[in-house]
Amino acid sequence: MSRVVRITDLDLGELEQTLGVKFKDISLLERALTHMSATKNRSARSESYQRFEFLGDRVLALSISTMLLKQFPETDEGDLSRRLAALVRRESCTETARLWNLSKFLRLGNGEAKSGGRKNDAIMADLCEAVIGAVYLDQGFEIASTCVERAWYERMILPHRPLRDPKTALQEWVQGRGLPAPRYHEVERSGPDHSPDFNISTEVQGFEHAYAKGRSKRLAEQAAALVFLQREGLWTE
Repeated sequence: MSRVVRITDLDLGELEQTLGVKFKDISLLERALTHMSATKNRSARSESYQRFEFLGDRVLALSISTMLLKQFPETDEGDLSRRLAALVRRESCTETARLWNLSKFLRLGNGEAKSGGRKNDAIMADLCEAVIGAVYLDQGFEIASTCVERAWYERMILPHRPLRDPKTALQEWVQGRGLPAPRYHEVERSGPDHSPDFNISTEVQGFEHAYAKGRSKRLAEQAAALVFLQREGLWTE
């Protein structure tokens, strides 16, 4: 059996702080961070994160589906399905694992570590889902969903675009038509002071206003610009 590389000197409290979750049973998080190669019994899947990954995948999908329904109340199920597929794909999970710095806490067998397991995108994606599964088991769906929302919210509001963001695209479009620059107004602010929601309108001369919400003014303005562009057929998925 290969020697197991354990990261015993790292405080999982650092990861808990990143996730915004204080585990009641820290062993659940430890298991979610354990690759098959680091288990005592290499054939015992119950000792690794694989079963948690299965659960986390379902929790992630349900959490994001709920987020999409709330954020896009007028969107049909076809568009919601496309958005969901883009948000739960493995690349998104890998990106979140990097954001959470999960590779730092991953427990790997010596051979897997030497072969670059901490840089393996597939392992990172699985690890992300496993951690979400562990949060669900320890804290329930509401906390797990909140954890997912913090990591995925901006990605949901502003789908990745290779060239420019919605506000820039709208600015370029109105300039090309010889119109004044778009104006953004705060229509409403709701929620607690430490975590407000902003409702912003985008106003373009000669066009109906577009509205969107966001967790910050910047995100809400970007979302409102995107609503305008999509409504006018200027921005398609």
